[in-house]
Amino acid sequence: MVILIKVLQFFICLSMLVLIHEFGHFIAARIFKIRVEKFYIFFDPWFSLFKFRRGDTEYGMGWLPLGGYVKIAGMIDESMDTEQMKQPVQPWEFRAKPAWQRLIVMVAGVFMNVVLAIVIYSGVLYTWGRTYYANEDMIHGYAFNEAAHSLGFEDGDRIVSIDGREPMTVNEILQSLLITDSDREVVVERGGERLRLTLPMQRLIEIREAEEYKDFYTEFVPYIVSGVASDSAAEAGFKEGDRIIAVNGTPTPHMVAGLEVLSDIKNTTACVDIVRDGCDTLQLSVPINDKMQMGVDVALIPPRHIEYTFWESIPAGWHMAGEKIADYWQQLKMIVNPKTKLVKEVGGFIAIGNIFPGEWNWQSFWLLSAFISIMLAVMNLLPIPGLDGGHALFTLWEIITRRKPSDRFLEIMQYVGLVLILLLVIYANGNDIIKLFK
Repeated sequence: MVILIKVLQFFICLSMLVLIHEFGHFIAARIFKIRVEKFYIFFDPWFSLFKFRRGDTEYGMGWLPLGGYVKIAGMIDESMDTEQMKQPVQPWEFRAKPAWQRLIVMVAGVFMNVVLAIVIYSGVLYTWGRTYYANEDMIHGYAFNEAAHSLGFEDGDRIVSIDGREPMTVNEILQSLLITDSDREVVVERGGERLRLTLPMQRLIEIREAEEYKDFYTEFVPYIVSGVASDSAAEAGFKEGDRIIAVNGTPTPHMVAGLEVLSDIKNTTACVDIVRDGCDTLQLSVPINDKMQMGVDVALIPPRHIEYTFWESIPAGWHMAGEKIADYWQQLKMIVNPKTKLVKEVGGFIAIGNIFPGEWNWQSFWLLSAFISIMLAVMNLLPIPGLDGGHALFTLWEIITRRKPSDRFLEIMQYVGLVLILLLVIYANGNDIIKLFK
């Protein structure tokens, strides 16, 4: 059932984004009175799942879920219909229009994906608001795993800045540290002093490749009882304000350390050392249930929540989309940089599908759809023949030089682009398959 829900979300998301992208090309072409011969969701080599004709356009759905397309008359595109290009130019064809109109048609799909992302982010913020854990609220700092300790972090360090920039949320810290093409300079606050740590790029790459980033840092919460939640805990002698300093002789300087101990002793009775009133040290005999709980509450730092009115959500959605575009563009630059070794981690359809949760959640679905829409926009804008960015590049060349590339040249470049795209698809999905057997 989990896989089915993931697959369903992926295909609904992909279908929606392809539809919107191709609609951008379609509507721009129609505005400039260019004939659109086909409008397809997914590709249809040899046959289609269904189709119908309205006016000059055939609408349909193909069986190969690798995207979609519009076939614009008089344009060398994925259909590679070179026979049409041998015919006399017609006024309703793409090639008969001025370069600036053709450029708009080419970038209209990317434009629609960005607009869609802005609309989705605005709608999500208006409906659910924004909830996040602020880095500046982590007054006790963080607890780190062994990989982080090897970089020089110590439990209780509060992260002040990364390369001179203070992270706003807890979640963005990890990406800022591990997606890098150079050493990272991190300022931490430790014992009231600020220290500078230099994190070697090579070590960060090793941590990322070995997936040692899991639980790289967690909120450092003093293991102090904020409430007695069960009769067994009350009978054991717990009181609000007790600080748990050890469980079965293992020190618990923070809550994460305590949970690690409890994970190994469920359904047993543990010897718990506590400090009460800041001075008295006591030992309690405490039953641990099958959920690894002692029956006490610990005070956690609550997340921040921002509500948006309708009019506030629009600029906030615009800003959020801009941040995501900048982040994804930075990731792409890192991928093509051989020093980062991120190209090894490029994933295909399985990787994208796996980012969806195993249970249906509308907020998560829309946020992921907006991000994938931005991915499609940025990827399509790359100056690769066969993508919108490749077509746009040749059109810009024509505008600047006033020399139009020959149809033969565009045809060859289209073949080159299709081969490059096919190789990329094979490589990305091959990575997914390899990971399944690791």
